[in-house]
Parts: sequence; C-alpha cells; structure tokens
Amino acid sequence: MTTNPGMDPEIFAQFHAQLERYVRERLVPAEAEVIASDAIPEALRQEMADMGLFGLTMPEEYGGAGMNVSQYIETIHTLSYAMPAYRSLISINLGMVCSAIRNAGTAEQKAYWLPRLAAGEVASFGLTEPGSGSDSAGLQTSAVRSGNGYVLNGTKRYITNAPFAKVGLIMARTSKENLPKNAHVSAFLVPLDSPGVSRGKSDKKMGQSGSHIGDLMFDDVFVPGDALLGGEEGKGFATAMQSLDNGRLSVGAASAGYARRMLDTATRYATERKAFGEPIANFQLIQAMLSDSYAEIYAAQCMMRDAIAKADQGTKILKEAAAFKMFASEMCGRVADRCVQIHGGAGYLAEYEAERFFRDARIYRIYEGTTQIMQLVIAKQMLRDFAAGLG
Repeated sequence: MTTNPGMDPEIFAQFHAQLERYVRERLVPAEAEVIASDAIPEALRQEMADMGLFGLTMPEEYGGAGMNVSQYIETIHTLSYAMPAYRSLISINLGMVCSAIRNAGTAEQKAYWLPRLAAGEVASFGLTEPGSGSDSAGLQTSAVRSGNGYVLNGTKRYITNAPFAKVGLIMARTSKENLPKNAHVSAFLVPLDSPGVSRGKSDKKMGQSGSHIGDLMFDDVFVPGDALLGGEEGKGFATAMQSLDNGRLSVGAASAGYARRMLDTATRYATERKAFGEPIANFQLIQAMLSDSYAEIYAAQCMMRDAIAKADQGTKILKEAAAFKMFASEMCGRVADRCVQIHGGAGYLAEYEAERFFRDARIYRIYEGTTQIMQLVIAKQMLRDFAAGLG
C-alpha cells in the first residue's frame, strides 16, 4: 500500500476556506441566472477554471493541484452545497477521465491531455448506450482496426457534458465475442470534433438545470492508434470500473453536500414560518424531521471520510464507495422530501427552493450506478471476500 500525501495540508485548508466563501457568495447567488438560461455563464466557468477546479486531481507537473482522494472529495462536498450543475461541469474531468488517464494512460497521453483538462477543457465519459449501462456484455459501440488506427461506430446515451465537451473517453468493443474479465471492451480518447462524430440535442430533464446530457453518435469515426488508452486493447472496462469508484465517491459527496443545503433551507423556513402564533420549528414533529435529517447527513459524512481515508492509503474501496454512494444518495432523497414537507404547500411551489431540491436530488440514486446496482456490487464483493476467508 502507498499513501498519497496530496496538497500541503495548510495550502489545502486555505483553498478550502476560499472555496466555501466562493460557493456561498458567488455560486449560490448565481443560481437564478443558471436556472433562467439553463446554462452556466461563461464568466463563471472561467472563474472556476481560474480557481483550478478543473485540475484538482491532476498531478502538478500537468498543471493540476495534485490533490489526493480525500482532498478532492472534500472539495466536491463543499462545492455541492450549491446547485448540482457546478459539480456536473467539472466532475467528469476529475473523477473519471483524469483518473483513467492518470492510472492507465501512456506518458504521451498524460502529457497531451492532462494539461488541457486541468485548464478547463470539458470532457465526457462514454460508457452507457441505448441498450446497455452497467452491462458490458450488451455494449455495441465497436472499434475495428483500420491501418494504424481504429474506426468507431455506435451511440452513447445520457452522456454528461455531451452537448459541448471537447473530448470523450469512449468505451468500445474491440472483440465481437464477450471475453472473460470484459476484455472485449477498450477505451479510446476521442476528440469530439472528429469527422463522423455528431451530438444529439440536450435532453430535457426532471431537474439539475444548467447541467446537460445527450447522445454522442459515432459514424465511421477514425482515431489513430495512440487514441487507445494505455496503448493496450481489452483494458477499457477495468479502467472504467476503477474510475467509477471515484465517480461514486463524488456522487455520494454531492448528495451529502446538497442535503446540507436542503437542511439549512428547511431550518431557516421552520424558524420563520409561523402557525398557531409561533414558529413551526417549535413543533416536535418538525423537530423530528430536522433531527433525522441531521443524523443521516452526519452518518453519510462519516462514511465518506472513512472511505476516502482508505482510498488514500491505497486500499481497494469497491464496497465502501458503493455503500457510501448508495446510502448518501438515498439519504439525500429523504432529506429533500422532508424539506418539501416542512415547507408544506409552499414546498410544492417553484417559488421556493424546496421544489427544486426535490427534483435535483432524484438523479443521485440513478447515475454512476443505480441503488440496485450498488446492492449487487456490495453483495458480490462481500461473497468474494467471504470465500477468500476475509470475512
């Protein structure tokens, strides 16, 4: 096991304090504009890039901050107090694409792509398809050898940042047969302005204004051989799964951070709203909803900090990441529901934040693996550990 020291703790503490102020004084007040335009203003995106938010986990030699997992996830937790669109913009770069390139890329791929991603070039992660998600056996996008490269054909669906991303880490089948350990799937770094790449329109969603998902279509898209991540076929799915641990930690951290925002909003409303001549915060059943929410958020934060500490020590955290993501995302949904309930009829009106929180929170139980997939991941690993005598 190796320990990743990450950023100097004192420098990180200063950055973290600055980020907390930025979130509350800049990002939260800008939410109305983001909702109205369904987009993060370019000025805000540039501010986020200038703060280094796109390069948190990139090694310093590539223009990043060199954060370890704990520092990165704590940053995501703090950022996610604001609306989800902000995290959505940067998290694919950090938790998935950067992670995959850093862990599995060639020296040339790291030198070319990491500085660009750290500077704010937006990435997408292409695994899900119209007929497959977590089921790699159903993956249909193909990459067929052609000269010194490959020709890609297929469609990716529900891809975050697809309408405007500059590069995609695309999973494609390099073998027609399903091979053991998913060795039929390889990963490719594909510039999304390549001939033959087209983008579907941004999908209309239940919530999460300002974040965008859509289809990516590949029609005889040629990529050179050096687009193959790591220069080796058959490693793509393993790379994707390793990156998903970081993605799941990020979603869990986002769930816990946004739940804290919901609880603060609900607490403020309960102290201001009066019924029967007194604040509803004085009523014990309101207090029960507030206290249950606090306890569940605290539990999620404890799970998060246990999992990320293990990750920094080099421990495999497949179970822990899945368990944290599952619990935190389900918890966030419960807190959102209580927030609406505490608001009463006002909670059903778009005039109040509670209604938006309720819609925004629902996706956390779905992406980066549904709750049901998390249950399977946890159970399968538990059984493997038991069979190996690990308990």
